[in-house]
Amino acid sequence: MNAAALYFVNGMESETSVIARGLRRRDPELLDRLIEQYQHRLLRYLVHLTGNRELAEDMFQETWIRVLERGHQYDPKYEFSTWLFSIARHLTLDYLRKKRPASLDGLLDEEEGVSLDPPDLRPSALELVAQHEQAERISAALAGIAAEYREAIVLRFQEGLALEEIAVVTGSPVGTVKSRLYRG
Repeated sequence: MNAAALYFVNGMESETSVIARGLRRRDPELLDRLIEQYQHRLLRYLVHLTGNRELAEDMFQETWIRVLERGHQYDPKYEFSTWLFSIARHLTLDYLRKKRPASLDGLLDEEEGVSLDPPDLRPSALELVAQHEQAERISAALAGIAAEYREAIVLRFQEGLALEEIAVVTGSPVGTVKSRLYRG
């Protein structure tokens, strides 16, 4: 392993170790930093998973409460984002199972027109309109595929998770994740 790769791996381990220690201590500054760092990605994931902005915001709150309550369970050998997305996924699926008996296909919601991206501060109105239209097309395309495929696509291409991280989040083998990405 070359020096740069070794530095990166050691840097990653120390960052996850710092997070693990901070979560065990319930460090409010660490939690604020983590929320700030992951808020947009997590909310976007939850909106795609639930199909409902209000429910996604509720699940967002519940996820961070669970992180605070169970921070001692975080294993620093994994990325924090993987653990965070796993918590969010499990909370959402548990809520949807209790609310209405449904499979992952039941996660599709008929509501449309919800803006999924955070507000863009660019001054050009044309760019804003083009971005909105593209987001609607992507959301419509994602809504047309099965939930397990949609989830894999969102985690991979919008959240930038590696195949192994998606496998941990979804509790599926890497081969299944690859298959879902290909079929999706």
